[in-house]
Amino acid sequence: MYLENLVIDAQEPQRLGAFWEAALGCERLTDEPGLFETRLSVEGGPALDLCFQQVAEPPFPSPRVHVDLRGGTAQEAEVARVVDLGARPLDIGQRDVPWVVLADPEGNAFCVLEDRAVYADTGPLAAVVLRSADPARDGAFWAWLSGWELVEDGEFASVRHPSGLGPWLEWIPELAPKDERKNRWHLDLRLEAGDDADAVAAGITERGGREVFHPEWGDLPWRYYLDPSGNEFCVLAARKA
Repeated sequence: MYLENLVIDAQEPQRLGAFWEAALGCERLTDEPGLFETRLSVEGGPALDLCFQQVAEPPFPSPRVHVDLRGGTAQEAEVARVVDLGARPLDIGQRDVPWVVLADPEGNAFCVLEDRAVYADTGPLAAVVLRSADPARDGAFWAWLSGWELVEDGEFASVRHPSGLGPWLEWIPELAPKDERKNRWHLDLRLEAGDDADAVAAGITERGGREVFHPEWGDLPWRYYLDPSGNEFCVLAARKA
């Protein structure tokens, strides 16, 4: 099983997808009504597909998932670049911090980071950040799920691809427990040939996650789960040979 997609709910997938494609230097995969997909690749590291799917619901504040862009020593220029692409400054009460908080064209918050050595080899996307009731627990859960390597740092936890390249997945303490609203951003993993979907489901349950069933969805090529803090993710069926 491996991490394949970062899925983003969007009212206008083409508009939002084009913004993020330009912001991250991605390669176009799909552009059709209601769906826009683009691939973020890091040489020698993992690829991550950004999939923008159309939804009717408008964005809501205080997201539990956001992304951090690597600004580095060119942070000011990077902020100006993404603002030119359609981002805008956003005040979420951050006060005096070294990173810059912006909103994308649909109001989703993201950060442009200052220079940090830990993000030197990530490429343009430094991290996908998730709110968690227990970062150490959730980091260990996702390390098992993805096969990425776990790093714990006090009240935070992170995992990274074994190559040591590409973006981090990071967990930070939540401000409030997850409510019933679906996160606007979620991760997809894909089974590999020979993986047992039911064994994976059992492993997820044993580690504090749970599967969610919606009878009206019918027979789908993925299974829908919540991690131990209630953040959504999907496990996709293995690709056919």
